[in-house]
Amino acid sequence: MTEQIETLIIGGGQAGLALSYYLTQRGRDHVVLEQAAQAGNRWRNYCWDSFTWVTPNWTIRLPGAEYQGDDPDAFLTRAEIVAYFEQYVERFNLPVRYGVRAMAVEQESEGGGYVIETSGVTFEAANVVVATGLAHQPRLPSFAGELRGEIKQLHSTDYRNPETLRPGAVLVVGSAQSGCQIAEELYQSGRKVYLCVGSAVRMPRRYRSKDIFWWINKFGLSKRKIRLPSAKTKFPAPPHLSGKAGGHSLNLHQFAQDGVVLLGHLQGAQAGKIILAPDLKKNLAKADRPEAIITKLIDLYVLITRMQLPKERLPQLRDGYEAQEILELDLRSAGIMTVIWATGYTFDFSLLKVPVLDREGRPIHNRGVTNYPGLYFLGLPWQIRSVVLLGVGDDAAHIASEIARRTQKPLAGAK
Repeated sequence: MTEQIETLIIGGGQAGLALSYYLTQRGRDHVVLEQAAQAGNRWRNYCWDSFTWVTPNWTIRLPGAEYQGDDPDAFLTRAEIVAYFEQYVERFNLPVRYGVRAMAVEQESEGGGYVIETSGVTFEAANVVVATGLAHQPRLPSFAGELRGEIKQLHSTDYRNPETLRPGAVLVVGSAQSGCQIAEELYQSGRKVYLCVGSAVRMPRRYRSKDIFWWINKFGLSKRKIRLPSAKTKFPAPPHLSGKAGGHSLNLHQFAQDGVVLLGHLQGAQAGKIILAPDLKKNLAKADRPEAIITKLIDLYVLITRMQLPKERLPQLRDGYEAQEILELDLRSAGIMTVIWATGYTFDFSLLKVPVLDREGRPIHNRGVTNYPGLYFLGLPWQIRSVVLLGVGDDAAHIASEIARRTQKPLAGAK
């Protein structure tokens, strides 16, 4: 069975739904394909129980459903996030088809559109928007299989709470937001925690009485068009922050003070031992530096603009620098029975049978527009202005305008 549609959106996360909103408002014929069974899949099925959004409520700006509540500086819980997406689809009657996976996207031989094979029907579409983001598959190191069999290994997407883990110490590999938040929850629950520290940096949760995202927005950084120099630096890890318990800072030195064993980045594993790089101090310095820079910038801004805000001095902790550099660790001797890989994700755009990917498989585009008419990307990190829900509407509005410009003839019932 073949179905014809003007625009097919692959992916029903925030990007796909935001675009669907704009196309619906314009009266454009479209369908959103979501391979999950329900809305809010990422937060419903791939986040731990105590997960909260790291950006405050006022940054929730899906078009037509901008936050209007009475607690703008709080942080949505996992359940509240799922409910928000469910209500968004229902409120605007968005044409989302759940449980349908896109398998292949090919250009029609005449070049007039695209053929999309799915787990259900085949679509023919004038426009295709790939809105699947970059977090497609959990990333695990090749040497994960070298760890002994009795060690329970799981990716951060499979972690739920401390009670579901085996008794014993836990090794968390990765110190971006997920790794740090999970490590904090584990050691506060009474677990002995070892944490492999990577290149993620630290920001203060709040400074001079304002949330760090308030300052980012104030400086216009959330609206800045990001152009990073190379593919490897295109999508940096998010900074250490937490929205749990009203929101607070995450500081690796505080972790060390509280008993977490900090380690350099993990290089390999063999015979029940892990091999570590001697870069813990270097990574700690890298984590510390951005906080110092942005607080100086804020202080200067407050001075120049004469804002009436209280002065503040953040704790200058250095406990991590006093830690011994461990280059090899026997997991059995350390009592480690669980390894949590907070190592991010890989991406896979192999469904695209059109040459719009670079050598590393990353999309080639200009503000989401490819060189192939009618083929677009949406929801990539820092694509234009997106930071979670802060700015994703701008990206979606741009692509909606591009689609409308390409398809000049209005459809019946267009607004």
